[in-house]
Amino acid sequence: MLGNVASPTTGVEAPALKFGPKVRLLVLFLLAAGAVTLFMTIGSNGNWDFIIPFRGRKIVSMVAVGFAIAASTILFQTITDNRILTPSIMGFDALYMLIQTVIVFSVGTVQLVQINARMLFLFEVLAMSAFAGALYWMLFIQSDRSLHLVVFVGIIFGVLFRSLTSLLQRMIDPTEFAVLQDIGFASFNTVNRELLALASAVIFVVLLVIWRMNRVLDALLLGRELSVNIGVEYRRDVMIVLTMVTILVSVSTALVGPITFFGLLVAHLAYQTIGSSYHRYTIPAAALYSVILLVGGQMILERVFNFNSSLSIMIDFAGGLLFIMLLLREGRKR
Repeated sequence: MLGNVASPTTGVEAPALKFGPKVRLLVLFLLAAGAVTLFMTIGSNGNWDFIIPFRGRKIVSMVAVGFAIAASTILFQTITDNRILTPSIMGFDALYMLIQTVIVFSVGTVQLVQINARMLFLFEVLAMSAFAGALYWMLFIQSDRSLHLVVFVGIIFGVLFRSLTSLLQRMIDPTEFAVLQDIGFASFNTVNRELLALASAVIFVVLLVIWRMNRVLDALLLGRELSVNIGVEYRRDVMIVLTMVTILVSVSTALVGPITFFGLLVAHLAYQTIGSSYHRYTIPAAALYSVILLVGGQMILERVFNFNSSLSIMIDFAGGLLFIMLLLREGRKR
């Protein structure tokens, strides 16, 4: 069994703040609760019979997806030892769009809408999970290759999926292409209730497993050699983490659509403000930031822009800027 693991050096130093990580988590929780309360009450006019189920479904979907993206990003950056990478680099978003494009190209948008939502959701989750599982098995388990090779091959497949998607989209009807463009942006306004319950249950179970593994995750931050020396079964535990990342990303993407840079954004905020490298602090902090940004952003989108934009566009714009800034900073360090 692992003992208490000393706080690892992670390459990104949090600013020296007066309060400890527990107090900062409490502040983030209060901010998230305040954002949820404002979202539920602003403009309600006492119509609670309509407001609670309508807005409540959005809240649950944003919380579930936010927690899934935050946890999967922190885990992926832990095992890759890289604060710039996110699970989307493995091609999950590209595969999701390729699936949607193939369906539209084959049967059209009318048939796409008529497909049973639960069957389509399960097919998308299984397809993304099977792709990732095959990649992990062939390159990481069977061949005993480096984890970085797995990431590199995932990037190549992502480029392949995007190229095939672009090719098919050039050959479909412009009206159907417009529908695909909408599918390419995450939306919390039309989440299926049954799918939301199923996805939330899966995400909750995976988060429980992550919580029970927090000491192992802290040890993995030390690197392969040091973590093995203190009792970590490196290959097995990394495979478990990769499996959890795959499930979280697949379920959240199939539920609302892709949000490419969101995980990078909330993970970076957590690293910079929580003041600790322990996963029992960084994962909840990133998850709470997810709730604050998603709920607050959706509220601004509805009240200020009157639904004239997509929340995922705003988030990806901010996350993309952060990604460029991190790349430039890493370049200057070298």
